Amino acid sequence: MTGDATGPALETRGLHKSFGGLSVTANVELRLERGSRQALIGPNGAGKTTLIDLISGTLAPSAGQVWLDGRDVTDLPPHARAQLGLVRTFQINQLFAELTVIDHMLLAFGERRRRGRRFWRPLGADASLLDEAFALLETLRLEDQALAPIATLPYGRQRLVEIALALAARPKVLLLDEPAAGVPAAESHVILDAIEALPEEIAVLIVDHDMDLVFAFARRITVMAGGAILTEGTPAEIAADERVRQVYLGKRRHG
Repeated sequence: MTGDATGPALETRGLHKSFGGLSVTANVELRLERGSRQALIGPNGAGKTTLIDLISGTLAPSAGQVWLDGRDVTDLPPHARAQLGLVRTFQINQLFAELTVIDHMLLAFGERRRRGRRFWRPLGADASLLDEAFALLETLRLEDQALAPIATLPYGRQRLVEIALALAARPKVLLLDEPAAGVPAAESHVILDAIEALPEEIAVLIVDHDMDLVFAFARRITVMAGGAILTEGTPAEIAADERVRQVYLGKRRHG
C-alpha cells in the first residue's frame, strides 16, 4: 500500500497493550499531522513509554493498529518502520563511548545506504558520505566535535549526537523519548534549540517531563493518564485544564 500524502503522518487506531491481566494502554487514538510539533506528557506509569514502544515496533500490540503515512505498519519490525521513515531516540543513549562523532555519523549513513556491513571498504573513503555527515553536524552545531570521542562530550552534546543519528535516517516521523533526560539544566537550552531547528517537514512527537521544554516546543500536547489519552489541545488549553492540573501539572504555571 502506498502512502497517503493527504492524511496524517502517523496514526494509532484503538491501540491496546496488556501484560497478563494488566492493561497498560487502552484504546489509544493518537494522530500526528505532517510537520506537527506535538508533545506527549503524563505522570509516571501513564503508559507513555509503552505507547512509544508500540508505535516504533519494539512492542507488539494486543489489539489495534499503527499507521504511517497512510500505510498499516502494525506487523512490521522496528527496522522496517525506520526504513519507511519512523525513527525514534531512547531515554538512555545508545552511543559507543570510544567512537568519535563522525564515526557514528558514517555508520548511520552507511546503514541507510545499505553499506553498514561492508567493513572491508572504509566508510570514510566515500566522499559523499563525509559531505552529508558534516552537513548534518553543522545544522546541529556539532561540526567542531566531529573528531571527538563520545566519552569526552558533555551529556547534552551526546544527546544532540543521538538526534543527528536519527536525522541521518531521513525520518518522516521522529519520536524523541525524553531527549533532555540526564542533561544538566545549564545545557537544556542546547536540546531545545536543536529540536526547534528540525526540518519543518518532519512530524515530531516529544515525550519529556521537562515542562519548560515541552511548553516551549509543542504546538499541541497530548496528555496520558492510566494508559489512556486524557485530553489533547494547545499548550494554553492544556495549562488551563483542571483535569491535567490534578493528574500531572499541579500548580505549575505556563504561558
